[in-house]
Amino acid sequence: MTLKRSKGPAGTLLVLDHASKILKGNPLRDPHVRKLAVWLPPQYGERRHRFPVLYDLVGFTGSGLSHTNWKPFGDNVPERAVRLMREGKMGPAIFVFPDCFTALGGNQYVNSPAIGDYADYLTREIVPFVDRNFRTLASREHRGCFGKSSGGYGAMLHGMKYAKHWGAVADHSGDAYFDFVYWHDWPNTLNELQKHRARGRKSGAYDARGESRRKGLEQGLDDGRIRRFLRHVWKKEKLSTGEGHCIMNLCMAATYDPDPRAPNGFRVPFNLESGEVIGERWRKWQAHDPINLVARYRDNLKSLRGIYIDCGWRDQYHIHYGSRILSARLAAAGIRHRYEEFDDNHSDIDYRMDVSLPFLYRALKP
Repeated sequence: MTLKRSKGPAGTLLVLDHASKILKGNPLRDPHVRKLAVWLPPQYGERRHRFPVLYDLVGFTGSGLSHTNWKPFGDNVPERAVRLMREGKMGPAIFVFPDCFTALGGNQYVNSPAIGDYADYLTREIVPFVDRNFRTLASREHRGCFGKSSGGYGAMLHGMKYAKHWGAVADHSGDAYFDFVYWHDWPNTLNELQKHRARGRKSGAYDARGESRRKGLEQGLDDGRIRRFLRHVWKKEKLSTGEGHCIMNLCMAATYDPDPRAPNGFRVPFNLESGEVIGERWRKWQAHDPINLVARYRDNLKSLRGIYIDCGWRDQYHIHYGSRILSARLAAAGIRHRYEEFDDNHSDIDYRMDVSLPFLYRALKP
C-alpha cells in the first residue's frame, strides 16, 4: 500500500461537455451530451510542442471519469501517468477519458444498432475534437488506446478494425474466447430472467416442448421477460450480483447480435425457457471474438507500432485462456506483440498499467 503524497506538479484535468451528433437519437435514448475528461501533463504548459495521446477505454459499468477519481492506496490514471513520467519510465502524453456508458451498463466500443455507434463516436468525433482543441501529435503513429476487460476488448478490436486511427493498443484482460468467457454464465442469466417470466410456476406437470417453442424462443427472441427485467433494474439504484451479470450478458447480446426487427433490438443465443443453445445465434457472437478475427485483420494488426496484452492466470472469468489463444494466433500470423501473465485475477489490476503505459509511450513517441 502506498501513502498518497504529492511529489510534484500534478498536471491539469479538464472536464468538458461534448455534444455528439453520432449518439443523438441512439436506440437506448442515452444522453448524447457527454462529459469528456482530458488530462494534460505538467509539461503541457511549459512547452509549446505537441504530445502523443492515449485514450482510456474503461471496463463494463465504468465511465471515463471514474479513472480520474481519487483512489485509496493507489493511483488513479493521471496520478499513475505523472508518477511514471517522474520516474523516467515514460515521457509526457495527453490522456483522454471518454464516457461510453449506456443503459445496458456499457458497451464494447463497437457500432451496434441496438446500443449506438460507439466506434464512430470515438474515431469520428472524439479523436478529431481532441486533435482540434489540444496540442496533440495528430496522427495514428502517435495515438493509442488501452483498456481492461470490455475496455481491453475495445482496444484490441480498434487495433483490428480501426487501425487507421490508432498506432498502438494495450489490452488488459480483454474479452476473448467467448466459449469460455460468456457461455458458463448464461445459465445464471436464464435463472435471473426466469423471475420475470409472464406466467408463474407451480409444481407439477410441465410441457417442456410447448413452453420452449412459445413466442419465437427458438429464434432467440424475447417473450417479454427481458423487457420486464430491464424495466425492473432501470428503477433500482443497487443491482444484485445476478442482476449485474444478467444485464452484462444482455448488453453483449445487443452488441454481438443486434436485430432491429427483434424485441428490444437484439436476439439472445440461448432459448430463454429450455436453455438450449441456438447455433445460428451463437455463431453471431463468435464472429466478434478476437481469436477469430486475427487472420481477417492481419494487415491492420501488422501495421500497428505496438500491441500489448496481459492477463492474470487466475482470472475468474477464464479470460487467461482466451488471451493465450489470442497471443498464439497473433504469433502464428507473424504479428509482433508482447504478452504477459501475472499472479492475480480479473479485479483491481490497474497496477498493470505500470507496464502498459510505458510500452505505449515508447511505441508512440515522436
